[in-house]
Amino acid sequence: MFRSVGAIALMSFAGAALAQTAPAPTPAPTAPVVKDMKAINDLVNAVLPDDQAAMKAHVMFLASDAMRGREAGSPEYDIAAEYVAAQFYAAGLRPAGDDGSYLQKVPLVTYRAGDKGDLVVTRDGALPQRLVFGEDYVPGAHAGAASTVIDAPVVFVGFGIVAPQYKRDDYAGVDVKGKIVAYLGGAPSSFQSEERAHFSGGTTKAIYAQSRGAVGTILIQPRPLGNAVQGWDRPRVTWARPDGTGDSPGAPQLATISDIGAAKLFAGAKMPWESVLKRATNAEAKFKAEQLPGSLAVAVRTTFRQGMSSNVAGMIPGSDPKLGSDVVVLSAHLDHLGVRPDMKGDNIYNGAEDNAVGIASLIEEARRFKASGKPPRRSVMFLAVTGEEKGLVGSDYFSKHPTVPINRIVADVNLDMPILSYRFEDMTVFGADRSTLGPIVSKAVATLGVTMSPDPDPAQGIFVRSDHYRFVQQGVPSVFLWPGQAGPGKAATAEFFAKRYHQPSDDLSQPIDWSQGIRFVDANYAIAREIADGDARPRWNKGDFFGLLYNGYGAK
Repeated sequence: MFRSVGAIALMSFAGAALAQTAPAPTPAPTAPVVKDMKAINDLVNAVLPDDQAAMKAHVMFLASDAMRGREAGSPEYDIAAEYVAAQFYAAGLRPAGDDGSYLQKVPLVTYRAGDKGDLVVTRDGALPQRLVFGEDYVPGAHAGAASTVIDAPVVFVGFGIVAPQYKRDDYAGVDVKGKIVAYLGGAPSSFQSEERAHFSGGTTKAIYAQSRGAVGTILIQPRPLGNAVQGWDRPRVTWARPDGTGDSPGAPQLATISDIGAAKLFAGAKMPWESVLKRATNAEAKFKAEQLPGSLAVAVRTTFRQGMSSNVAGMIPGSDPKLGSDVVVLSAHLDHLGVRPDMKGDNIYNGAEDNAVGIASLIEEARRFKASGKPPRRSVMFLAVTGEEKGLVGSDYFSKHPTVPINRIVADVNLDMPILSYRFEDMTVFGADRSTLGPIVSKAVATLGVTMSPDPDPAQGIFVRSDHYRFVQQGVPSVFLWPGQAGPGKAATAEFFAKRYHQPSDDLSQPIDWSQGIRFVDANYAIAREIADGDARPRWNKGDFFGLLYNGYGAK
């Protein structure tokens, strides 16, 4: 039976009541005014089976122009969150957010450099040398403090990497306690791709610098600053701490300096800047760590603007007396990029594939569990997170403020931007080779006649780039699923990234094969059921880098 637009387009005033209370009868909702009537007409005119129509209806609502790109912290995102909460209610899920609600409030803070800062190099017997904004440096923005004033020696540590398994210790021979660490960006291409992506990250380097006692970091860019100057005060987002500042892991990045600025820092050093510069673009290069002459006085300000958003969480309780307290998390991000006011023409980033389709899959997967009539042995949580497009903010907040004990979360299976414009023949499962989730997923998808394929582009380091990685960082075995690139998949994926990824054209006008959406739901349901009903909880493989790094409870 075809489901009407009015039957699925639950607006915020109906969803709000459902989000704040346990399931209870409610009056019939009123359909909203949705702008993109062509999408509605397409939906009405399409002759689709019930399940395909339901999935398309979710995407039609969430990716409509009325949702204005579902930017985290916007009123439209809040409406989308209430819609998902209402759908979780309809699927029979119990509220798993705050205080008996489907919503977990996520306090947001937008922070940016408050001024151009002040960096001054001092050396014995020489006049202080003030670095030049835009030529020598651009200031950093410290999410953890409105004002950061530091005067300390600077220690150059090459690429700032410590990786014993690769016989790499860029801190060897130096003490950085109470000092500023200066490092180059990137990591060696000889590292395993996902591990390389981990070591390349500025946050990873900042956390390691802080663990050694450093009070701040400087990123050396061995070339002119270029676009960094235009974006020096760009806004960034994280979750807010009670004092109004933002979560700020690691030693604060005080500034990015250019090749010209680095030459001033290195003046008089044992290792001349010219010799560093010759090798600075080769991440395989190793440098002897060295404290540079003199000290650097830094003063930078950061401004803050508070906001609020929500994750949406619903739960199916586990039925097994022993395993029921374990929780399998199925996650997908609800937010997208919002509206770009300075763009002419279509300036709404609707985010149909990225990630309204993922959210629709999550909702329909919940309905599968209900329709099966068989409760899972382990509890299953359905989690729609905010702020993925702003740096995995909502999933980071949830993983650090979970609504269930983190040591009871046994796995996360993440759905982000499944491309459904072709009949997929395989599934790409990022992280499958790192834990016992790999064989579980392989067994589950095989029942659907689908094979599991390796990462088609390891250099992208996708395993560390979506919401599941925040669970990995808490020690939870996790995977991230995509329709694979066998057969027509490679061309279809390339076309999406070339023409639609993070563009207004990722909307309902693109060709989406809803029958493949149902196959994707089938695959995910099979995977979730296998994990939830299995005798053993998933474990990191013995010696796995991420399992050991984050001291996961399943690591051996």
